[in-house]
Order: sequence, then C-alpha cells, then structure tokens
Amino acid sequence: MKPYLNSTKISLMLADVDGALVTHDKVVTPRARAAVADLRAAHIGFTITSGRPPRGMKMLIDDLKIDAVVAGFNGGVFVKPDLTVIQSRFISRVAAARALEVIRQHKLVGWLYTDMDWFVPDSDGPHVARETWTVKFEAKVSLDFNPLLDRAVKIVGVSDDLKAVAQCEAALQSELHGQASAARSQPYYLDVTHPEANKGGVVEFLSKSLHIPQEAIATLGDMPNDIMMFDKSGLSIAMGNASPEVQAQANFVTLSNEEDGFAYAMDKFVLPMAASAATS
Repeated sequence: MKPYLNSTKISLMLADVDGALVTHDKVVTPRARAAVADLRAAHIGFTITSGRPPRGMKMLIDDLKIDAVVAGFNGGVFVKPDLTVIQSRFISRVAAARALEVIRQHKLVGWLYTDMDWFVPDSDGPHVARETWTVKFEAKVSLDFNPLLDRAVKIVGVSDDLKAVAQCEAALQSELHGQASAARSQPYYLDVTHPEANKGGVVEFLSKSLHIPQEAIATLGDMPNDIMMFDKSGLSIAMGNASPEVQAQANFVTLSNEEDGFAYAMDKFVLPMAASAATS
C-alpha cells in the first residue's frame, strides 16, 4: 500500500460500483446504504463512477439519493442525477475502428456503446444476459458497427479467456496511447474510451466542476482502471477482493464487496475525518 500523507479534509467520496459499492449480486446492502447516509450527515458528498452506461446506474442514483454529478462509461459521459447529459467524450472514429480490430484479433467479442444505447453482435453472446440484468435495459443487435463509430463513447472487448483480455489490454494501451484509454473494468471486460475518459479524469472533472481540491476527494475501487483515480485523489481505498497489484496502489485496503467492504471503509477510513470535514 502507498503511505497516506494527505492532510486535506475529505469532502467528497467517489466510489466504483461493480465489485466495490455493490455485492456480486449487484445489491446495495443495508449497511452500505446507511454508510452513504452517514457520509451525508457528516457533510461529505457522495457519488459514483462506473464503466456502466448512465441508464445502468439510475437505480443506484435513486436508491442512494445521489445529488451530485455521476460519471458513466468511466468518465465518457457525465450526467446529472436525472441523467441529463453534461458532457460526452466520444472516441475518435479511427481509434474506435482500430480498437474493434485489435479486439477481434485477440478473439474477444466487441460491444459498442453510444451515450444512450448499447450494441452487440449477438444477443446470446457471452455476458450479454448478465449485463442486461445488471444495467436493466436491453442491448440492440448490430452486425455492422461502422455507422456507429462517430458516436462511440465506449467499446468493450468481452471474453472469459482472461489471459486474452489482459493481452488485448496491453496491446491497445501500446497501440492507442494518446488516442484512447484502455483498461479492464472486470477481468472479462476491457473498456476502451476517449483518452481523457478514465477514472483519473473523473476525479479531475469533479474537482473542477464542484470546486473541490483533488486532495479532498476519496476514492474506492477494485480493478486496474480504478488505479487512475487512486493516483488523482487524496485518499484511496482498494477493496479486499481487488488483486494484490491494485491493493498496492491504494492507501488502504478494506474488506471484500461480499463482506460489506464499502461500509467498513467508510467507518474505518473516511468517517473518522468527518468532524474536521464538517467544520471546514
């Protein structure tokens, strides 16, 4: 773990969703819900970021009464709580086309998201049913993504060959450096977004739009794409279910998402700063 040397009062908590805020079954536990209420009572703001589309986070926004800017697609789209789009960051057509080609070369299945819709080549393909259940809306089937490339906010490479996903991630990071951001949001999902659409960019956007120093933002996550927001925030917390590599990049490690790790992290690492934050 990285030493915690920040003396700035924490005033905003930014949490990843899948593998962090929610359980494996995509549930917000009563303890997690209570922890968000405790943050609010301590005058610490709360919001979420995810590789999910904004529509796939609406149930969480309503459940947790989130009133701040929310970042979908790892920062590809920023929305108000009612899903009004504040800003969209589209991948360039050239980078989107090349990402899909590299994904195919590594034998992953490619998905494409616009700011509001989700497209797949096969409705019965790997993880489509699970993702539909998670985000609560259906994918549209398209065998030709070419007409959609100018509107791509996120491209996903999907495979249960986890080694192939990791190799594809490395290939895209090398080939599309400066043109797109590529990082795994799950071991079986590789997300490709605009180069500024990463979770580090989410911290920067929230800092500027909410007039909060980056050092006053705490972050919590479990996957390699969360490291980018760890690096930009004043306090970083890795989940107990995160890999050792991800845990090594955070200031603290909490319990797993199956053990109420989010709530534990709020109680153990964030809320102890509540008194000073409340009087700032």
